[in-house]
Amino acid sequence: MMIAELSNITKTYRTSPEAPEQRVLTGLNLAIATGATLSISGPSGCGKSTVLNLLGTLDQPDAGIVKLFGEEVPYGNEIALSDLRAEKLGFIFQLHHLLPQCTALENVLIPTLGGSRRPDAGEAADRAKRLLNRVGLGAHMDKKPAQLSGGERQRVAVVRALIRAPGLILADEPTGALDAASASLLIDLLLDLNKEEGPALVLVTHDPALAGRMAQKYRLTEGGLSLG
Repeated sequence: MMIAELSNITKTYRTSPEAPEQRVLTGLNLAIATGATLSISGPSGCGKSTVLNLLGTLDQPDAGIVKLFGEEVPYGNEIALSDLRAEKLGFIFQLHHLLPQCTALENVLIPTLGGSRRPDAGEAADRAKRLLNRVGLGAHMDKKPAQLSGGERQRVAVVRALIRAPGLILADEPTGALDAASASLLIDLLLDLNKEEGPALVLVTHDPALAGRMAQKYRLTEGGLSLG
């Protein structure tokens, strides 16, 4: 089954109303299968984050078709989009975006509060604790972000992305703020969880070594994707 499909996507931007259009994506195609792992690399400003935003329904193409879980994305229906993001997508960013006033456990549970079909609170808390234990944070789940290291905060962000067992994880430079050792450990964790939990994983990174650890490696240049 294809988790996500981008078909003949075009996307342009203007930096101001008076500025000329800048075409970022031109006829881009991408298909992501269940459980796949893939990386997207390329120079700064080439549109890597735009691809993730399209997959995450945070942006809309000027032309082309975006399908998620076998159906076209319901642009214009904010309730359906919100449900899709809350229930089937997981996001990991370069900065962890944890709420400073909440504990690690509370941060992980925040995505369970959204969407029309919310999980049982007790079952969600049990899953959060299991996952935090799985990533080595069982003794830190009651700590707030300021009491955690950078690598620990990113592990909390990974668990938060997984709390609702999404089918697709979108990771935008998730190791950018980490040292090399912590970055490698985080990728180990993502790949382990990909095998155990089954979500497809899309990783945007500037690091060739990290990109090379994904089963499929794409490079984004001149508005399109190529393997390698």
